[in-house]
Amino acid sequence: MSVLTVPTKRTPFPYAVTGIAAFAGKTEVVFDDAAALVSFISGSNTVEDEGEILHAIAKDAGLADGSSKEAAFLTLAQTLKTLAGFPEIVAALDSLDDHLTFRTFLVGRAVSAADWSVWGSLKGNIKVLGLLKNNVHSHLLRWVAYFDSLKSTQNLLSDLASAKANKARTNKTAAGFALGLQDAVDGQVVTRFPPEPSGYLHIGHAKAAMLNQYFAKMYNGKLLIRFDDTNPSKEKTEFEDTILEDLKLLNIHGDTVTHTSDHFEKLYEFAIKFIKDGNAYADDTEKVEMRKQRWDGIASKHRDDSIEDNLKHFEEMKAGTTEGQRWCIRAKISVDDNNKAMRDPVIYRCNLLPHHRTGDKWKIYPTYDFACPLVDSIEGVTHALRTNEYRDRNAQYYWMIDASGLRKLKIWDFSRLNFIYTLLSKRKLHWFVDQKLVGGWDDPRFPTVRGIRRRGLTVEALQQFMLLQGPSQAVVSLEWDTIWTLNKKIIDPVAPRYWAILKEDAVPVTINGGPASIEIKSNPKHKKNAEIGEKKTVYSAHILIEQEDAASFEDNEEITLMDWGNAIVRTKEKGANEKIKSITLDLHLEGDFRKTKKKITWLAQPTSEHPLPPVTLVDFDYLITKKKLEENDDVKDFVTPVTEFKELGFADANVLEIKKGDIIQLERKGYFIYDQEVNGVREFFKIPDGKAAGIASKAGGPATASAGEQKPEDNAAGISMYKVEKVFSDDDVPKNGETSMYQVDILYQ
Repeated sequence: MSVLTVPTKRTPFPYAVTGIAAFAGKTEVVFDDAAALVSFISGSNTVEDEGEILHAIAKDAGLADGSSKEAAFLTLAQTLKTLAGFPEIVAALDSLDDHLTFRTFLVGRAVSAADWSVWGSLKGNIKVLGLLKNNVHSHLLRWVAYFDSLKSTQNLLSDLASAKANKARTNKTAAGFALGLQDAVDGQVVTRFPPEPSGYLHIGHAKAAMLNQYFAKMYNGKLLIRFDDTNPSKEKTEFEDTILEDLKLLNIHGDTVTHTSDHFEKLYEFAIKFIKDGNAYADDTEKVEMRKQRWDGIASKHRDDSIEDNLKHFEEMKAGTTEGQRWCIRAKISVDDNNKAMRDPVIYRCNLLPHHRTGDKWKIYPTYDFACPLVDSIEGVTHALRTNEYRDRNAQYYWMIDASGLRKLKIWDFSRLNFIYTLLSKRKLHWFVDQKLVGGWDDPRFPTVRGIRRRGLTVEALQQFMLLQGPSQAVVSLEWDTIWTLNKKIIDPVAPRYWAILKEDAVPVTINGGPASIEIKSNPKHKKNAEIGEKKTVYSAHILIEQEDAASFEDNEEITLMDWGNAIVRTKEKGANEKIKSITLDLHLEGDFRKTKKKITWLAQPTSEHPLPPVTLVDFDYLITKKKLEENDDVKDFVTPVTEFKELGFADANVLEIKKGDIIQLERKGYFIYDQEVNGVREFFKIPDGKAAGIASKAGGPATASAGEQKPEDNAAGISMYKVEKVFSDDDVPKNGETSMYQVDILYQ
């Protein structure tokens, strides 16, 4: 049997060749996204031109007659693929419709290559399909519907959908990383994740960690976790411990945990080697001046100092003397390279603070730019994964290895993760913690691993999202909707369903025909997943419903009490503030729930035997009001005034069974994660579901408008609208009789 190999991502998709292959039944259709082109293999022959493939399949199946009519339609099919203008498309469809007025097929009295060729072109042109939906070309639509309905076509489209779904579910990552790691050898790949222990891991770090583990597993290699602990001013053992805990939360486990400080002695020896080889020098230029000189391409006055002088200054630095503290060591690469990262970067500096691992042993520390490439090589790393913000420093990375004489390795770039309204800068996150605007590094408003996990983001969703990003090099600020939508798909099938009623203005309801005494029944926690178990539901003639539901009821309206049945609204009593004070319902279990517009949640009024546990439902807003802070923006100017919103309520007693970190759905309210109990009240954090309303900033009015943006103002009618400049002055407005618009007679006075 011949084989037709087709990538599902081919645009436009080759419906013609796949359709005729499926119809003929003599060719196996294989969907393979690793293939670059459509290819047809028959015996020892391989064909990659779609027109030739169609001809070969048609000829083998006896579906080609070689007539001039067939040739004309094959030519038309090629034209249909590229038609974009409305008049040209309509003309082509009109012609086909006229041709098929008294015909079943395009050529002759049976299906032919001409039919499949034209059908495939129509299916592959979105504009053509859009116009066909107007139902103007009835004969052409009938013809298309026939080919769509063929069993072979149905099976083909089903297989295609399955291939695409499977790709999205399991193979999309592999397809995104189809090129893999350059020169990777199975069983020999070593990747590393090198966090600085100066803060908590955030979602950006999570991407790097997950990609490193992904490639290590992909090639049956190893993952190293290495703490880049070269700055005693910022680093603490506490942060190392929390980083390892956070990685464990993400199901990331390194084969080895190391520290850059393990190699301080070797790095010092390499710095001596650099100086002796003429590849480094000591410099005491002030920091601000050095930055300016590097930018302007001006050489330091010490660039050509003798090796002896450079070694002497380095020894002063190592001793931490007053003189030594004035100096640093710079790599001697270039003064005016177009790549400013190559302009003699600093590779060693003084710091007298004790190191959290080595204590007072060292007074000098290597910079990341110097230590990272050397330690990568020393520890056996084969592929260094780095965000492309470091791309300009890749040349510098390779220079360091060349100058040291160490083994070379490969760099693999990927895009840094950025989200709108989100800070990933450790310095700015520190500011929020220091100002006590958040509860700590695990605050659910923080993009830290602990924060987003506490907010209800699952590890599975995080992993899927990171890997779906693929090897994209685009630096963009992502919306949060995709990741929360993925999360919803994961939690929805397993989250047990409970009810809660907001405490404020809750409405007591009396149900005529309700149970004479309290009854308790078992109901499934999840109607579509029996494995989740059952819950106890308390039924009573006296229940509570929410004010919003009660206010929406009309007299004698039939509504549905969820998990119970229908009821008819008989009386509504209002208070002085026009809010509903009480309601009377007649139970009507014979009613059809499919015919009611309102299905409401409810809770039996509490009794001493069946109390309702109090709960707090907490929602959050973004910490900043601007989608993306610029370099010169002061974070203090863009702090969202209110970012936490709490509502008190009652929940059904089943919530007392759940544990900290459990995810549930409060029906008609959304998904929540149980956080903690505060003064006897259980707090639940709302989990975004990816919908626009749920992820939009809740900050309103002038506080949300950043510099240069318009602010809504209240107009005379009390409606908050955006003001715009008038196009005309008041004098320019046309008077009656002066307009050039058509006059329309008034139908009604």
